[in-house]
Amino acid sequence: MLNEPWFLLLLGAFLIGSVLLAVHHAEVIAHRVGEPFGTLVLAISVTIIEVALIVTSMLSQSPGSELVARDTVFSAVMIVANGIVGLCIFLGGLKHKEMAFKVDGNKSAFAVLIALATFSLVMPVFTITTPGPDFSKSQLAFAGIASLVLYGAFLFFQTVTHRHYFLHISTDDFPEEIGHNEVPSNIKTATSLLILLISLCLVVGLAKLLSPAIEAGIAHMGAPKSVLGVAIASLVLLPEGFTAIKAALANRLQNSLNLALGSALASIGLTIPAVAAIAIYFSMPLDLGISNTGIIFLFLTFFIGTLTLGTGRATVLQGVVHLIIFFEFLFLSLVP
Repeated sequence: MLNEPWFLLLLGAFLIGSVLLAVHHAEVIAHRVGEPFGTLVLAISVTIIEVALIVTSMLSQSPGSELVARDTVFSAVMIVANGIVGLCIFLGGLKHKEMAFKVDGNKSAFAVLIALATFSLVMPVFTITTPGPDFSKSQLAFAGIASLVLYGAFLFFQTVTHRHYFLHISTDDFPEEIGHNEVPSNIKTATSLLILLISLCLVVGLAKLLSPAIEAGIAHMGAPKSVLGVAIASLVLLPEGFTAIKAALANRLQNSLNLALGSALASIGLTIPAVAAIAIYFSMPLDLGISNTGIIFLFLTFFIGTLTLGTGRATVLQGVVHLIIFFEFLFLSLVP
């Protein structure tokens, strides 16, 4: 029965539903704890799902499983920095013409993202201890620890020393268009926490069941193996992307950027240490170095992103630029 198409579709629907349920209840908890801690709850919840899906594929030890972590993390950066950010700015710009956000917080987050992505995804290509685009065990351990420390430093910056950098802007020129919902009670928050944990467990179990079918489907389509990483990243970022878009449509672009950049940072800062530890413990191969095309995409994304986040204002044009980069990434993923 596991190979029946209708059953696989049913499992896929349950998997998507579990992800949506997990993120919904993470949002309830996030609303209870407030900003910027709320976006942190969402980012960590999504990262747990991402790590579970990656590890499930790694442990299967199927051909190409050593590339899944690299493809997923790289795809997450591209989806967030170009897809989600671009769509938020584009749709929000169509509705509000121009939106405001805080430069200091977003530039700081983007600087950390550039460092994390370069060290984890680009540096392995140029190291010479090992012959391939990967780290030695000692280099991998250092990369994992460095990523975790850098992410921890950013969290301290975001939630303790410079929390005001990440709070929503509300001015006469850029009015807020959504009201604040009632803060959830302690009972509702505790219930959401329980459902969140159950949903995360369901995601892990369903991913384990569906992983072989997804890989077989990609192979049957003749698509590159890297498409699996794009699929995993898209799945885990889809609900959070909807939340970010809703915030942008309500003229709360700062919240959208908090969600987007927080997800990208967590995707590297937490995922890389987790998969590095598993790879070292189980003596599994793990290739993190991206291709030359990927390096060009990263450079273009970071260059354009720096220009976008350095103004404090966003318009439709900036959204279009990011979206075109994103669609180019998707196209070349399918037709390399």
